[in-house]
Amino acid sequence: MTTPRFDIATLFPEMCSAVLSESVIGRAVKANKLDIRIHNIRDYSTDKWNRVDDTTYGGGMGMLMQAEPIYKCYEYAKSSMDEEPLVIYMSPKGKTLTQNLCNEFSKINRPIFIICGHYEGIDERLIEEIVDMEISVGDYVLTGGELGAMVLVDSIGRLCDGVLSNETCFTEESHYNGLLEYPQYTKPSVWRNREVPKVLLSGHHENIKKWRHQKALESTYYKRPDMLKNYNLTKEDIEFLQTLKK
Repeated sequence: MTTPRFDIATLFPEMCSAVLSESVIGRAVKANKLDIRIHNIRDYSTDKWNRVDDTTYGGGMGMLMQAEPIYKCYEYAKSSMDEEPLVIYMSPKGKTLTQNLCNEFSKINRPIFIICGHYEGIDERLIEEIVDMEISVGDYVLTGGELGAMVLVDSIGRLCDGVLSNETCFTEESHYNGLLEYPQYTKPSVWRNREVPKVLLSGHHENIKKWRHQKALESTYYKRPDMLKNYNLTKEDIEFLQTLKK
């Protein structure tokens, strides 16, 4: 299997490289578990001033990013790819990013080319020409697409083979299996008169597993009850939730 590859087209490459060269993702890049390439859209400008935006037809406030510099950037990145990339445009009009989407993206075996918009966005014709999907990281507007692109790369990249030490590093986390994560504790066993739950000190793995599952159900019930509608509840789960309702 080839190394998962992400290409980010941006006006602020230093912003992306500063974040994606650190922590888990940065270590994965150094270990060749991930291939992240950041492209400066201004390098593909069509005029001597490296301009990449212009006024919008029909009037209105703000500038719009031109199609041609981004397209040239895309063509350059694609020239070194073995597979046709999945092209994602970070946009507040896009489909909301979820854990299920991240799981799907981590298994596509294709490079992912991410476009970071700015100003009033990008020329619609470029979207029609090359974009496969528009993605939003939430129902709000950011100054540009860079923060969203980094969230996207991080949330997908950590699921790729070899990036985390063990699959359970993410399979038991919030959202992955449809529930929020159970509470976690570390040393000391007593902190400011608050004790770690005794079951976690018992060494009884089945009891610990049951406790963690029920605590995940409890956390989801109180904090994100909407998630339970799509979770495959067992008979025991339903009985436990009924005790919470009482």
